[in-house]
Amino acid sequence: MLNVQDLQIRVGARVLMEDVSFRVSDGDKIGLVGRNGAGKTTLTKTLAGETNPTAGSIERSGEIGYLPQDPRSGDPDMLARTRILDARGLGTIALGMHDSSLAMASPDDKISAAAMRTYGTLTDQFNALGGYSAEAEASAIASNLKLPDRILDQPLRTLSGGQRRRIELARILFSAAETMILDEPTNHLDADSVIWLREFVKNYRGGCIIISHDIELVGDTVNRVFYLDANRMVIDIYNMDWKHYITQRAADADRRKKERANAEKKASTLTAQAAKFGAKASKAASAHQMVARAEKLLSGLDDVRAEERVAKLRFPDPAPCGRTPIMATNLSKSYGSLEIFASVDLAIDRGSKVVILGFNGAGKTTLLRMLAGVDEPDTGEVLPGHGLRIGYYAQEHETIDVKRSVLQNMVSSSPSITEMEARRVLGSFLFTGDDSNKLAGVLSGGEKTRLALAMIVVSGANVLLLDEPTNNLDPASREEILDALAHYTGAVVLVSHDEGAVEALNPERVLIMPDGTEDHWNKDYLELISLA
Repeated sequence: MLNVQDLQIRVGARVLMEDVSFRVSDGDKIGLVGRNGAGKTTLTKTLAGETNPTAGSIERSGEIGYLPQDPRSGDPDMLARTRILDARGLGTIALGMHDSSLAMASPDDKISAAAMRTYGTLTDQFNALGGYSAEAEASAIASNLKLPDRILDQPLRTLSGGQRRRIELARILFSAAETMILDEPTNHLDADSVIWLREFVKNYRGGCIIISHDIELVGDTVNRVFYLDANRMVIDIYNMDWKHYITQRAADADRRKKERANAEKKASTLTAQAAKFGAKASKAASAHQMVARAEKLLSGLDDVRAEERVAKLRFPDPAPCGRTPIMATNLSKSYGSLEIFASVDLAIDRGSKVVILGFNGAGKTTLLRMLAGVDEPDTGEVLPGHGLRIGYYAQEHETIDVKRSVLQNMVSSSPSITEMEARRVLGSFLFTGDDSNKLAGVLSGGEKTRLALAMIVVSGANVLLLDEPTNNLDPASREEILDALAHYTGAVVLVSHDEGAVEALNPERVLIMPDGTEDHWNKDYLELISLA
C-alpha cells in the first residue's frame, strides 16, 4: 500500500509536480500516463524510495517490487537463477545446500559432519520459505518470460540488456511484493510473454502501478488512470478503466475549452465596458467592479490542458559513400561454451533496408554491436567500405555518456557541430532551456531515446544501426520515428519487435538469426516480428 500526501518533486529548478495526493490499495491497477519527460519515471523512482521528494510524504506498507527501465541490479557474478530466487531469500540458501551436499562427501570426517549439520539447517530454512514448490513457481515465471535453463544458469554479466531486464521482471513477479511498480514491463518481451504478463497482472491481488505504451496491456489490466500533466504540474486521477478514461479525458478537455471560451468572451465584454466607464468619474466605481468580475470569471476556471509538443524527427541526409559501405564475413560469438551464432555473412549496400529477426537471445543485438564496432567477433571481421559513417542507436542507450550533460553528448556526436546548432536540434527534440544542461544520467528512458536519436540526426550517418528505436516512446513520438524511417534514403539495419517500425522501413531483405539465413522480405515475415 502507498499513501502519498502533498507530494512535490523538483529536478533542479524545474517543478515536475506539486500538491499531489493519492492512495494505492490492494486491487488497484493504475496506469500512469503522460508524455515523455513529464516525470513518470522520476515519480516511480520516488515512490519506490530510490529518490526523495522535495516536499510531502510517502507512507509505504509492505514490500515494493520496482522494475526500472534500465535495471543494473545484482552482483554481476551471481547466477540469474539465484537472482530470481533471492527475491524470497531462497537463492543463496539453495547454493549453500548444494555446496554442503558436495562437502558431505569429504573424506575428512569433521568436514563431512559439519557439512551435514549445515545442510540440515539450510534445508529447514529452505522449506520454511516455500521450498521446492516456490522454486517451481519461479521456474514457471521464468519459462513464461522465455528464460530457459541455459540463461538461468549463466552469470548476470554474460546476459544481454534484454535478458537482464526479463530476469529482474521475473524476480519482481516471484517476490510476492504487496505493491508492484513496473516501468515499461513489456520491453524485450515477445508476443506470448506479453499475453502471459497481462493475465498475471489482472490476477495480481496487490496494488500495481504500470507505465507502458503498450495499449493492450493497460487496456486489459488497469482500473484507475493517473495522468501526469507536465504543463499543470498535477496528476489528474480517473477512477475508471482505460476505455472510459479515454472518453472521459476527451470530454474533460472539451468542457474546459468551452468554459474558458465562454468566460473569456464575457470577461472581454466586461473589460471593454469598464474601459468606457472608467473615463467618467461618476462611473469609476462601476468600472472597478466590472474589472473585478472579469478577473473572478477567469480565475475560477479549470486549467485548459496545453497542447503537448512532439519531437520533430528527421534522420540526416546520408553522407556520400561507396556502393557497399559495410560488409561482414564469417562472424561468430560465444560466451564460454554457449554459442550465440556462427558463420554470419552480411553486405549492406548503399540505401538498402534490412531487418534482423530471431528469438530473444539469438544474437540480434550482439550482431548490431559488432557492426557498430562496439564488440569484437570471436571469428571473422567487419569491413568498412568507402565513406562509411555509422549512426548507432543502442537499445540500452550505451552511446550516451551518462556522466556528461545533454549538450555535451550532442556536441561530441559530430566533430563539426557548434553549440548553437546543437541547441537548435535539441530544441526540436523537446530539450529546451536548462534541459540541455541536465546530466544524461538523470533522464528517463524516453528522454534518453530522444537524445540518442538527436545525436544520430547530427552525425550525417549513411548507415543506421537501430536496435529497438521505438521502445519507451509515447505514441506521438513513435509516429515521428516511423515517418522518419519511411523517408530516410540511407541504409538501415533494424532490430525491432514493433511491427509498425518494420512496415515503415519497408525492408528489402531479412536476416534470420542465429543461423544468419538471408532472404528477400515478404509479408509472411511480418507475423514473426512480435514473436521474435
